[in-house]
Amino acid sequence: MEKRSLFIVLDGIDGSGTTTHSQLLTGFLKSKNYKVFLTHEPSNSEIGTLIRKYLKNKDIPPSVDALMFAADRVLHFYTEIKKKLNEGFIVISDRYVESSIVYQSCQSDDISLEWVKNINKFAEKPDITIILDLDPKISLARKSQEHLDKFENSIFLEKVRKLYIKRAKEENYFLLDTDDIIELVQEKIQTVVIKKLKSLQL
Repeated sequence: MEKRSLFIVLDGIDGSGTTTHSQLLTGFLKSKNYKVFLTHEPSNSEIGTLIRKYLKNKDIPPSVDALMFAADRVLHFYTEIKKKLNEGFIVISDRYVESSIVYQSCQSDDISLEWVKNINKFAEKPDITIILDLDPKISLARKSQEHLDKFENSIFLEKVRKLYIKRAKEENYFLLDTDDIIELVQEKIQTVVIKKLKSLQL
């Protein structure tokens, strides 16, 4: 029988702190002697590299974005995430399926939330999904203007934020406000994870 550890995802609008808090959580769990594998999306695969290039191109149709993200995610899950879980690692991913469900369905009225969910059905669900919530005006202020991608404007991100909050309530995800001192936000994240680890006796 396959061994499985814990699969944790941190998600949220751009600038909400998913990368910072994924790194901090990784360091915290390693300090507690857990085996931890930190990853991110888009992945480092050739598909992921192509996605990062296309994120700067406003002429790429939203449906292409969605299909590429789904392809990258399935590859990412089966070649990296699942392998590490079966080796007993706690896997932390900076973004995962919710990013696609929210961002791609908000991009176009022609893309339904259900369609995005369907093309991502081969990527298994995380054990914990934590949505980091932040006002888009604050999130954009945290980023350098020349590094913004096509998703990063306040009107679009407000739409994205509302859907993240709606999804968190519907799916019983953890929803944490990140407009606070980094250490305090991280402490809340750690509390969620430690509680889950204790329940699993990991």
